[in-house]
Amino acid sequence: MEPLVRVQNLVQSGVSQVPRQYIQPLESRPNNHSHDQNNNHTPQSSNINIPLIDLSNPNDTILLDSIRHACREWGAFHVINHGVPLKLLHDVRHVGRSFFEGCPLTDKLEYACDNASAASEGYGSKLLVANDDTVLDWRDYFDHHTLPLSRRNPSRWPSKLIPNYGKVLCDYSDEMKLLCEKLLGFISESLGLTSSYMKDAVGELYQNITISYYPPCPQPELTLGLQPHSDFGALTLLIQDDVEGLQVLKDGHWVTVQPLSEAIVVILSDQTQILTNGEYISAIHRAITNASRARLSVATFHDPAKTVKISPASELVSKSSLLRYRQVVYGDYVSSWYTKGPEGKRNLDALLLDS
Repeated sequence: MEPLVRVQNLVQSGVSQVPRQYIQPLESRPNNHSHDQNNNHTPQSSNINIPLIDLSNPNDTILLDSIRHACREWGAFHVINHGVPLKLLHDVRHVGRSFFEGCPLTDKLEYACDNASAASEGYGSKLLVANDDTVLDWRDYFDHHTLPLSRRNPSRWPSKLIPNYGKVLCDYSDEMKLLCEKLLGFISESLGLTSSYMKDAVGELYQNITISYYPPCPQPELTLGLQPHSDFGALTLLIQDDVEGLQVLKDGHWVTVQPLSEAIVVILSDQTQILTNGEYISAIHRAITNASRARLSVATFHDPAKTVKISPASELVSKSSLLRYRQVVYGDYVSSWYTKGPEGKRNLDALLLDS
């Protein structure tokens, strides 16, 4: 059973050493001798950042070329002039921080998630745990089920503690859906597909919003805020506060995604890699911790329904570009991800066809 003690409360209790269950094995620790999911040397790089794309660019060719490059080479990129009100970005960060830093633990535990089921809604600490032996992430979170509307129940959110919480989350959910659909259109067009292809292939969007809180860690060299993984859905949209921590794996290097207050991080997920027949890649990413400042991020996940069948677009399969992935029912993919654990892209690699 999940312990009632959250990471934030460990820190508030004054621990000077990281408890054993949070200590990463030597090869996974966030230092210059860390290793990727294939046990290869992966140093960190601080002098580069993920691509930055201005969605207001009036030149469609330049915009689509930029998206094509970012999706093919990185699987992650910043967008600015995205159409989401900047005040809303501020407000969702504010209500998230108000919950974690302004409410007593006893009140927060009223919204505790059900640790008996994967990715249940509410306040927790163990979203990505595959089994009891898995090293824990140095992170607390609140997960919200926001779309379709039949899943959205603001009474499960802490509006009694923070009066505008529900409205901010609902408004944010709606804006993220619009941006996701816009981006899926651009991604489709950048591949020479009809603008509606990706949206039609994914179908009705299932959306979760996860506010993650990473408390200061007394020994950040031993822990991870979030273990390396690629997201299993279609598209993730993420905002950060002003504290570094998100890293993307690029050419064997962990690249720190510099926080940009007005930008939104776009992270391609595994179903997009399948749909594009590997033309575009899902991004392996992780979160590191630090000793002095708490960090907050808001990730909005957009997924297909569990019954949707995902397979590469036929238009992207030819004699020169053979079929790379077998078809998968999305619900089966999710079950595998939670049963086996993420560990980089091993669930995606299991779908690869022999060439």
